[in-house]
Amino acid sequence: MEKRWYVVHTYSGYENKVKANLEKRLESMGMEDKIFRVLVPEDEETEIKNGKKKVAKKKVFPGYVLAEMVMTDDSWYVVRNTPGVTGFVGSAGSGSKPTPLLEEEVETILKRMGYDKPVTEVDFELKETVEVIDGPFDGFSGMIEKIDLDKQKVKVHVNMFGRETPVELDFSQVKKLS
Repeated sequence: MEKRWYVVHTYSGYENKVKANLEKRLESMGMEDKIFRVLVPEDEETEIKNGKKKVAKKKVFPGYVLAEMVMTDDSWYVVRNTPGVTGFVGSAGSGSKPTPLLEEEVETILKRMGYDKPVTEVDFELKETVEVIDGPFDGFSGMIEKIDLDKQKVKVHVNMFGRETPVELDFSQVKKLS
């Protein structure tokens, strides 16, 4: 079985909540080997209000979420029974398996969202300690909890005011401690 992209229908306005719920469920139910990425396709729009420039994210397909997954009975069940999900697009009935998106469609959507950036080789590892070298957390150090190659970001737990605080940073904002 190969991983493909599927369109999941949600209640309108619940796309981000469904994404969060689905990510929690796939972790708690051990489905990371079947469901890989969940995306809410969004565009950035620049608005000028009262002379101030504001960048807002606007959903490209309101009421829909994309899921990259291997379609099995288990993965279908996990997605289908996530709160806020009303079903898959491209399934003929409640029990039938949905049709995946075509590669060209996926490439167009991912490109529109900025996921076509060249992939950078990183020599970071999970649980490794890094120093923040740019941005508001400059000078802090912390441990890497998550590496997101697609977004080119790391989640680092930084010690602030005596407590561990998760901070998402670009690869360029951190360096290995030697």
